Amino acid sequence: MRRLAAACLASVLLYATLFGCVLDRRLDQGFLRALIEAKLARGAAVGTPKLVILAGSNALYSHRCETIEPILRLPCVNAGVAVGIGLDYLFARWREVLRRGDVLYLPMEIAQYTRGRLATATGPDAAIMFRHDRATLERLGASRMLAALFAFDLRAAVVSVAEAGLSAAGMADPRGAAGIEVNAWGDRTGHSLALAAATRGFILHLPPSGTTGAAITAGYGASLIAAFVRDETARGVLVIGGLPTGFADDAPGPDVVAAIRRIYVGNGGVFLALPNDSRYPRTDFFDTADHLSEPCQIHHSIMLAGALARLLHRRADIHPDDPPCAEAVGTDMAINAPPVRAR
Repeated sequence: MRRLAAACLASVLLYATLFGCVLDRRLDQGFLRALIEAKLARGAAVGTPKLVILAGSNALYSHRCETIEPILRLPCVNAGVAVGIGLDYLFARWREVLRRGDVLYLPMEIAQYTRGRLATATGPDAAIMFRHDRATLERLGASRMLAALFAFDLRAAVVSVAEAGLSAAGMADPRGAAGIEVNAWGDRTGHSLALAAATRGFILHLPPSGTTGAAITAGYGASLIAAFVRDETARGVLVIGGLPTGFADDAPGPDVVAAIRRIYVGNGGVFLALPNDSRYPRTDFFDTADHLSEPCQIHHSIMLAGALARLLHRRADIHPDDPPCAEAVGTDMAINAPPVRAR
């Protein structure tokens, strides 16, 4: 029995050493880690006050700090990365950067609210923390540490070796070859309507989301967001909840909007909605319901900047020649700052 116990302990130690010190997903998770660190570095560098837009890839693709910053005359950081990154991890990292007087806008994807505890604990950030950021992992507690320890398998080992070879050979993010990159503000750029043509058929046939207000309220992600809103508000950060971009023919029901609103307003924050509830025709999107194409990203950001300006009592430098989204022209939205609904 002692030999068996010793063998088990030795295997666990070998496993932990390999994945904690030797093997690494240098490409897939390396891209994510580099993106997170670059955005945190910008957040720390621009000082206070600043606007931080934090969500998953909805923030990355559908919001543009490069557009919003000069309109509000307020430094802006696009903190969006991906829905799969654990909110508790992102919140722990951004808590170190946010200061009293900052503005935090959260256009969280619906999936962020309904995401469960297990999915949160076993996302790619678990492996990232276990290999590169054990200080944050320790702060998140024993359950997260245990989940991170056993977040690896044989496939992860094989892929790590393969990615090490590809990285040594100079392989980079393939999106760069198509001109799709991330700018200095943290915005995704280059995701044009022309490139979106390749996924147009897929976009047009995506089914409705089907989320309910009850699912939002009961979600583990919703509890994490509520606690973060409460904590940051207590620290003097203005937290503004918003709706994610999505299809106009799949608008969230009143119960969903009300549930999201309660998470922010009920914890000391503010809830802000644009006149169109951030909904656009399917032809305005790039490759998913969360990703507006670049001209529509710019258009949406102009609309949002005007709304934020009114809420923050700042003058908005919006000009008549600011470019609209090619597919949104003719809708009931104007380029000038829209009326704000802070609900």
